[in-house]
Parts: sequence; C-alpha cells; structure tokens
Amino acid sequence: MVNSICNEMYSKLPNLVLGFHGCHKDVFDSVVKGGQHLKRSENEYDWLGNGIYFWENSPERALDWAKSRYKDEACVVGAVIDLGYCLNLTDYQSSSVLQLGYELLKTYNETMGNEMPKNRNGRSATDLLLRNLDCAVIEQIHKYYKRNNFETYDSIRGIFTEGKEVYPGSGFVEKTHVQLCIVNPNCIKGYFAPMPYNSEYRIP
Repeated sequence: MVNSICNEMYSKLPNLVLGFHGCHKDVFDSVVKGGQHLKRSENEYDWLGNGIYFWENSPERALDWAKSRYKDEACVVGAVIDLGYCLNLTDYQSSSVLQLGYELLKTYNETMGNEMPKNRNGRSATDLLLRNLDCAVIEQIHKYYKRNNFETYDSIRGIFTEGKEVYPGSGFVEKTHVQLCIVNPNCIKGYFAPMPYNSEYRIP
C-alpha cells in the first residue's frame, strides 16, 4: 500500500500536445513563413502568468478569439508542444503549489506595504477575465523556485471557464477551454499552419 505519493514524479506530462494561438495575419506570416518565435505575453492580468499562450487542441477557439480582435485579418498558428515540467492545474495537488505562491505574495506585499492585486471581471459581467491576483501568485512561484534552485516549471496548464450556460441550469459554459502558458520556449518543437479538413476521408 502506498502511504504517500510524490507529485513531483508525475509533473512531466509524457505526450506531445497541439496548441493553437490566435493572432493577426502579420504575426502568422512572421512565425510560420518567416521562422520567428511567438512573443511572450507579459500582462499583469495573464491568468497563468507570463509566457506564450495557446488553446490546447482548439483551433476554432483560437480563431474565434482572433476574429474578435482582428476581424478579417485573423489567423491561427499551430504548435507542437512538449509541456515538460508542467504545473498542471487540472491536478488537484496543484492547489498546494498555488497556496504556497499566495502566502509568499501576501508576505511580500505586507512587508512592502503594498495592496494585494485583485482579479476582476473586466468587460464581462460574469467571467473573471483580468486575473491580476492569479498572475502575481504564479509569478511568485516562479521566483521562489528559481531563487531556491528548485526545478522551475516549463509550462502551466489550466481549464478556463468562460461564457454563457450551454443550456438553462447547466453547470457547463460555452467557451470553457484548456489553455497552455509556455514559459520555456524550448517546449515548442515547431510551428505550423492548421490544415483544412478533407471530407473524403475519416479523421484518424
């Protein structure tokens, strides 16, 4: 019988995943055609901290987001990703890591006399879209691990709930998705242009 399990043993996700990044066509051209790297997002409200963001296995959601910003100039960049050492927020044991980050952040701000950052809805009446607190917590975790020479996270993976109920009284909402934040750019093994579906064949 196993009395305790070291979660560190299972933080390396073994399979490659496909991520999709919504963007302007100029970014698509520079990355897919020009061989450039996608740029890190470094906003204070990035909910998984700073890094390169992707929707996991959802080119449609990436395109939907890009169209809301760039209209007819919206594009999607696909990527083959090894998540490496991943803070996987779909694993319940990740809550202890987040709690540690929160306590470190709280202690720092109390010492410096600063207010704690807060999560806010932004333009949405229901969804927490501006995640300043969550971003600060995760960035605090990165700093703490680096400062103490612990293995640092290559990526963060989480489920983002967003949108209206799928049906009345539903516990599901229409824009829920899995999002990836890639901290270590070497996790990205290559970029590609998503292929159209060939209806004459099944999808293997």
